[in-house]
Amino acid sequence: MFSEFRNFISLGNVMDMGAGNIIGGAFTAIVKTMVSDILNPILGIFLGGVNFSSLAVSVGDAVFSY
Repeated sequence: MFSEFRNFISLGNVMDMGAGNIIGGAFTAIVKTMVSDILNPILGIFLGGVNFSSLAVSVGDAVFSY
């Protein structure tokens, strides 16, 4: 059973998927930081000092911040 699992893990598709998950996680963090630190303050300047961190929509018990 372990030798079959080792053969499955050594296939290229599994390794590619693992690398894609790592790169995707890093890219998500970079985009989130850029939007919160660069894009939102610039939009706030042009829209009259809007603070985007306090804006939210509530649907039932769920609250969606934007």
